Amino acid sequence: MSDPAAVLDDLRAESEEVDALVRDLAAEQWAAPTPAPRWTVAHQIAHLAWTDAAALLAATDPEAFAAETEKALAAPDRFVDDGAEEGAALPPAELLARWREGRERLHRVLREAPAGTRFPWYGPAMSAVSLATARLMETWAHGQDVADALGVVRPPTARLRHVAWIGLRARDYAYLVRGRTPPAEPFRLELTAPEGVSENEGVSETGAVWTFGPDDAPQAITGPALDFCLLVTQRAHRADTALVAHGADAEEWLGIAQAFAGPAGQGREPRGNR
Repeated sequence: MSDPAAVLDDLRAESEEVDALVRDLAAEQWAAPTPAPRWTVAHQIAHLAWTDAAALLAATDPEAFAAETEKALAAPDRFVDDGAEEGAALPPAELLARWREGRERLHRVLREAPAGTRFPWYGPAMSAVSLATARLMETWAHGQDVADALGVVRPPTARLRHVAWIGLRARDYAYLVRGRTPPAEPFRLELTAPEGVSENEGVSETGAVWTFGPDDAPQAITGPALDFCLLVTQRAHRADTALVAHGADAEEWLGIAQAFAGPAGQGREPRGNR
């Protein structure tokens, strides 16, 4: 996960996949409800455009971004929705053009960032690799909402490895944002890669396993990589996954995990309650 160019290439591929879902939609389809309460397809794309703009500001004008962070702290329950509402009110063609332009500008800035640069964010400061990975995670997660709204099934790709990585990296944040003390010991992840995907993208291998964390960690999570990514982006309830927690701390974390910055997410209801 240390090569910015490789992560940025995957971010571009993820963005283009979501772009393909919406580029030919009729106006009424942009208004289709998604699994996120009160958010339409337009809200999802508007949020991606808004967050890309925030990341670009963080990367190019940290002082201006700090001022935006103060606004977020003043209205933690509204600032994300307000940004989505503003963008969703635009004509679809204008919204799509805004998202495309913003993500391309961010791509260039992150690719040209000097090694070792760290950028402020709503959570901890991030390197170019981490910020690009965070954008990939959000793009995949909100793309999942769009796909669900449109009834489209997206084949999982090796890019999920980035989502899993940042999900584990964000473990302590999920505790801290809820006022809890994170576990002192690192966790182990052993995730079954999507069918046809292995350690090296493009290599077909059934049953490949992605591993993160120390081999001897006393707390571990095993199961499908897709399920883990859906859980840490709060696109699936714990009860609707095949994940197995090995240890009480690991079990607790799976109940609060979130890969994204900002307030504690509410997550999704179990399928049986919807």
